Amino acid sequence: MPLLSLLALAGCSPALAGGGDAFHGRGALATGVYPDLFRDLLGRDSAEVSQKIERAWMQLFMGDSAAERIYYPAGADMGYIEDIANGDVRTEGMSYGMMIAVQLDRRDVFDRLWRWACVHMRFASGPHAGYFAWHCTPAGAVIDSTAASDGEEWFATSLFLAASRWPGAGSHYDADARAILHTMLHKDSEPSHGAVTNMFDGASKLVVFVPARGGNTFTDPSYQLPHFYELWSRRATEDSAFWAAAAESSRALLRRSGERPTGISPDYTAFDGSPARGRNGTHAEFRFDAWRVGMNLAMDWVWCRRVPWEQERADRMLAFFGSRGVDRYGNQFTLDGAPLSPDHSTGLVAANAVAALAARGASRVEFVRALWEAPVPRGRYRYYDGMLYMLGLLEVSGKFRAFGPAAGVSRTVPVEGVR
Repeated sequence: MPLLSLLALAGCSPALAGGGDAFHGRGALATGVYPDLFRDLLGRDSAEVSQKIERAWMQLFMGDSAAERIYYPAGADMGYIEDIANGDVRTEGMSYGMMIAVQLDRRDVFDRLWRWACVHMRFASGPHAGYFAWHCTPAGAVIDSTAASDGEEWFATSLFLAASRWPGAGSHYDADARAILHTMLHKDSEPSHGAVTNMFDGASKLVVFVPARGGNTFTDPSYQLPHFYELWSRRATEDSAFWAAAAESSRALLRRSGERPTGISPDYTAFDGSPARGRNGTHAEFRFDAWRVGMNLAMDWVWCRRVPWEQERADRMLAFFGSRGVDRYGNQFTLDGAPLSPDHSTGLVAANAVAALAARGASRVEFVRALWEAPVPRGRYRYYDGMLYMLGLLEVSGKFRAFGPAAGVSRTVPVEGVR
């Protein structure tokens, strides 16, 4: 579709251009417009896309307990997402599951997951009060009281979206989301916080790896979610200016973390974007956390469209993976591109398909096709691969949406040809 036709459909004008980009600040949070690459690049119709998403949901959330599902009901009104390979329940998976449920209008599953998290993972008192233990046993026993910052980020955002998708008398989702944000930014002011700290560093305005002494001196690029912070700045009742500033700081960190020919980021970085090794010394390379960086910058492009470098970065990343073979690239690399594992993983396939939302090169078609043709993950490692696969389907199809007053009326329009 010609660019001027798309501008008219999106309610945009070339006069709105910032830095030469006619879409500056005119992402989905402003327009409600979401691209569907399965349709626009592969020619799949809406029925086919819906059927593929439904099959993935049914297998991962309702399938065979031994080999397919990762979601398990617990009692009359709760449920959890299990990391099958490690036999535990993580805030990462619980919050991803809640986001998937709200996007698919499954309030029953959403509420079961949120109740389980509140009963078994959230601390009601003590230094950790208001935070969530990052992993528990499937029976609900806390394994480690430390919080993982990405879990709280996804919890808060899914709750804000739930408040808009399912409004009604007695809805507590907004209040719960705002309580999480308050704790994330004000833990240091609590007299009994001890070694537990804020989840955002006050000077850099970046999310920390974990809110505890030692773990709060560096960050994880895959925890950078500037599009979420933009939404928080509009939905929170306090600290809105901080969240808007955090979005800009997060974008700057994402950019610095991938300033190399490969475009890939390490698992962990210092606040200046330089690689950090982490406790076991391996996280200064592109490993499992870093798979999600391409997803994050692409979704920031879709929701916010503030920094055109995200398109160049997506092109560079996909060129690197494409040079290793779209159907066979490994899942771990040094930052210069030397392979550390030959395994070709569905989760990274999904992440790279999402990166295609920001990319401009012709090769993006092959990455989107690779996700379309990938089977729903099964077996021992179906948790992480399956979560990213499910999120990838929603994001690439334009069905990962910011419900509510921040984003107008949600719709999709063709985007092929936009450069």
